[in-house]
Amino acid sequence: MRKHGVWAALVAGCLTITPAFAVDLKIGLGEDPDALDPAQSRTFVGRIVYTAMCDKLFDVAPDLKLVPQLATSYAWSDDGKTLTLQIRPNVTFHDGTPLDAEAVAYTIKRNLTLPESRRKSELSSVADVVATGPLEVKVSLKAPDATLIAQLSDRAGMIVSPTAAKALGANFGSHPVCAGPFAFVERVQQDRIVLQKFQDYWDKDKILINKVTYVPIVDTTVRLANLRAGDLDLIERVAPTDVETIKADPKLAFSQAIGTHYVGLYVNIANSAKADNPLAKDKRIRQAFSLAIDREAISQIIFDATAVPGNQPYPPTSAWYDKAIPVPARDVEKAKALLKASGHEHLAIEAQTSNDPINAQMMQMIQSMVAEAGFDMSIRTMEFATLLSQQTAGNFQMNEQEWSGRVDPDGNLHQFVTCGAGLNDMKYCNKQVDDLLNDARHSVDPQVRKAKYDAAAVILDDELPVIYLAHRAWLYGASKKVTGFIASPDGMIRLSGVTKTN
Repeated sequence: MRKHGVWAALVAGCLTITPAFAVDLKIGLGEDPDALDPAQSRTFVGRIVYTAMCDKLFDVAPDLKLVPQLATSYAWSDDGKTLTLQIRPNVTFHDGTPLDAEAVAYTIKRNLTLPESRRKSELSSVADVVATGPLEVKVSLKAPDATLIAQLSDRAGMIVSPTAAKALGANFGSHPVCAGPFAFVERVQQDRIVLQKFQDYWDKDKILINKVTYVPIVDTTVRLANLRAGDLDLIERVAPTDVETIKADPKLAFSQAIGTHYVGLYVNIANSAKADNPLAKDKRIRQAFSLAIDREAISQIIFDATAVPGNQPYPPTSAWYDKAIPVPARDVEKAKALLKASGHEHLAIEAQTSNDPINAQMMQMIQSMVAEAGFDMSIRTMEFATLLSQQTAGNFQMNEQEWSGRVDPDGNLHQFVTCGAGLNDMKYCNKQVDDLLNDARHSVDPQVRKAKYDAAAVILDDELPVIYLAHRAWLYGASKKVTGFIASPDGMIRLSGVTKTN
């Protein structure tokens, strides 16, 4: 009986979603998201969908500053160990459940306790969270954490309906219920995700679209062809080589933003028996592989000069970048010497990548480059969700991956390289790195934090669990019928103020 009551509430909530005007938008995504549960998901395109579906405690402004969303204000205690949040009044979830302090506390606790949650390392500083009033939440910390507000501006801060979450448990992603401008309608794997405008949204006057449909199309050429044919209204991650085509088309508009994104190679250090190989066991081999890569050539040829070469989780233009460790120039002879010193003149390596054409081309270029240093690299291409599941299971030796990046440097490092972190599929573990990154969380002094990140960068650049390659720009194509869209440096597609003429 209880479950029937929950679904009745869900249906009642959906009945409030009525078409105010017939403005529908179709957005082409580069791949299909994984589970649509903010606690469990890890894909970039999933975050794009969440931007329309799941409001957060804080959001990221175009200048990459953090601004209030579901939390209207916050205050720290003098010792930095208690965060008090004031929650926006008169907000409801898509199923009609009120969004109050209890719902916020429930969501954060769910992120910390759900066995399948990937948010645990992001919120590892949290000791307890309680509702201290109808719209007030107190978060108690084990130690000061300068990154927490930034964490709450992403999936860890997306508040979900306790009614739906309790009913669905780990299966919440099958029918997600949040408090964003659009409510979930349906999902057909590898085909579409459909959302409808939520008429009770707290800021509904800025939402001018009635329905948004996300269509995953891996092939960039096909994605662009659909845009030009009018079957899509907006596409993300345009192929760099297609930029001029979009600019030359009188029916299309091009926009871009430079952000916090990186492209890298994740090396399986200790995740299952697949890590029992020389690449995982000897850092000299990883150093040799890295030195055999011409990052400038990749940026110029594969990304058509729209990307910046990189060797750290943030671009050389970032204030957090360690200038004492510049992007390495290609050095084939040194790479050969390192490989030989490790006891190998030639070494076979298997690398996996998604079936995105650009990624495949990049890996083929790397394959050719490293061959000159003695590496016989084979490439396995697969659908992106499969790639992630294989990575999680440890069924990889080296995986090409991208990370959309975060405003705070912690979001680009801690959850990937600290022991046991939620996204550390490499199972890399170095206590010294853990201590440095944890200490950086505990300080609110930017100079102190920078020193900690620089010290960690020295170790990571030496051990290379991740071989960073480049930082891509976000490239978009849209029909000129679409107005109000602004490319954001964080790569998200925000629909506030966006509309379309017929």
